[in-house]
Amino acid sequence: MRRHRTAVGILLAVGALLTGGLVQAGAAEAAPVATPSGPSAAAHTASATEQHRARAFWTAERMRGATPLDLLLTEQAAKTLKSPEPHGSPTTVAPTPALASFPQAGGPWTGGGAVVTTSGRVFFTFQGRTASCTGNAVTSQNASTVVTAGHCVKYQGSWHTNWVFVPAYNNGNAPYGQWTAARTLTTPQWEASEDINYDVGAAVVAPLNGKTLTSVVGAQGIQFNGGYNKPMYSFGFPAAAPYDGTKLIYCGGNSSKDFLFTQDHSLGCNMTGGSSGGPWFTGFDEATGTGLQVSVNSFGYSFLPNWMFGPYFGDVVKALYDKARTS
Repeated sequence: MRRHRTAVGILLAVGALLTGGLVQAGAAEAAPVATPSGPSAAAHTASATEQHRARAFWTAERMRGATPLDLLLTEQAAKTLKSPEPHGSPTTVAPTPALASFPQAGGPWTGGGAVVTTSGRVFFTFQGRTASCTGNAVTSQNASTVVTAGHCVKYQGSWHTNWVFVPAYNNGNAPYGQWTAARTLTTPQWEASEDINYDVGAAVVAPLNGKTLTSVVGAQGIQFNGGYNKPMYSFGFPAAAPYDGTKLIYCGGNSSKDFLFTQDHSLGCNMTGGSSGGPWFTGFDEATGTGLQVSVNSFGYSFLPNWMFGPYFGDVVKALYDKARTS
């Protein structure tokens, strides 16, 4: 019997629930918390040497062998959570749906458009092991900004190393190159206590062959304080069964506000580990593959399978974005 795996934040959500780290259920209907005073974002800068090392590190073989971050964390928490299926075990990829299928709980994106090139896999080293997430290129002043999940740039007190973004990743191939992070950033709340409501990260990638990222792959718009309960599309590169990390997968449906513990968006979706950090869009046009990004794949609850949750893009995330786009 195939066991369902949710995004990496299942570990974060369960752990926070046990320690009281999530907002109380009675506060779930409150408006998103306003930006607190203090720093707009936490940031880590990679030296030129570190960037060069990251670019050389990620061979096609290493990219194919990278483990979704949540599976690595599941191994650490094996005493309290179900163990994942062995990495590399046979998988069955969900059948390809009709492009306009809506709602869609999860299947390969068979359309074209901008989302094919703005979305990509994120690769990095976590505690000496190769790991993966998803990211998305957004419009920015520096033309070099990628938005992802907070745990995809920093986790357990350490910034990830060898961080690269591979737009339009295709089974070990990088058709638009590997873009190394010159700087990675996250929200102050994620930096301080790994608050699941603010599990958002960003990267400013270095130019490649004299060109900036979005001049090569394009960019998606981004929206803040856009509200809840809207039709949304979510994208990612899930690499845990039943997926294998080789295809861009999407979910689509009417989103709602998390009715359990957080202030986040929720969407029916069966994407698995590796999809963390993938973009959520409102106003998405299937014909052009464009929309306004309003969240990222963040976490799921172990007791609520086939649902994905993503943080609300409010003032805190806008401050993070503003710092990244001008870096």
